[in-house]
Amino acid sequence: MVNAYVVSLAATALVMAVLAMSAQLLVGLSGQPPLGQAAYLVVGAYTAATLATLTSLGPIHLLAATAAGAVAAAVTGLVAVRVRATTFLMVTFGVGELVHAAAGQWAPGGSEGTHIPPVVALPGLTPMVRPGWVYLYVLACTLITGAAVIVLTRTRFALLLRGIAAHEPRVQAAGHHTSRLLLAAYTLAGAIAGAAGALLVTVTRYVSPADAAMGVSALALAAALIGSGSMIGACAAAILLVAARDWAGGLLSGHGSTLLGLSFLALAYLPRHRLAGLFSRRDRGRT
Repeated sequence: MVNAYVVSLAATALVMAVLAMSAQLLVGLSGQPPLGQAAYLVVGAYTAATLATLTSLGPIHLLAATAAGAVAAAVTGLVAVRVRATTFLMVTFGVGELVHAAAGQWAPGGSEGTHIPPVVALPGLTPMVRPGWVYLYVLACTLITGAAVIVLTRTRFALLLRGIAAHEPRVQAAGHHTSRLLLAAYTLAGAIAGAAGALLVTVTRYVSPADAAMGVSALALAAALIGSGSMIGACAAAILLVAARDWAGGLLSGHGSTLLGLSFLALAYLPRHRLAGLFSRRDRGRT
């Protein structure tokens, strides 16, 4: 029988898969590598934690966190989408660090964070105390989010974002405002990250400024890069990286961060085009 720790770890991995989808929306479509998606995760997490004092209904937390992440991304994106490539990476890193610092100063609980009670999946049900029920709820939310993102990647909007990544001046010459398109993508990515924040609070029943740490954003970006343009690949990579950091690291006497760093170094030298080809074939098979 699977113990509660493994079930909670699996739920956490699903949360990081949602955050990886957020990063992949920018990396895989528009070619912009973000290093601050944890900022919008924390905005969503604190929004959910604040609402928990008024209602324990999880879907309300999820919708509010999604909206909060979108608003935060829309505001900060006005600065981020003005730059490209490495500069974009540094700007988003700066946004993440500012939110990290602000959460420690002004968020409920300060640097110690805040706890919330168990949430309710649907009206009339009891609070989800057992890790298994929490996992099933997070899994359902992850699948719904993933389905919505996959539909988005097959729209004309996604084609324009890919055009920007390939040759932005050509898209501009066709009469499109590329900065507006990128801001829309950035806002959507922030909304997905906000949803991940609500799911994180559901799993841990706790949120702190540490959830906005650069390492969280780096893991999401690494998963997106490993996925190489595939949402399924990014999700799978996020799950594997969380397993390396938390589960395998726990078996090695708490050296999770060391193992995660070694994983990043190894993946940097592996032929990622083979993995990308595998996932891209799977994605085409679902069309």
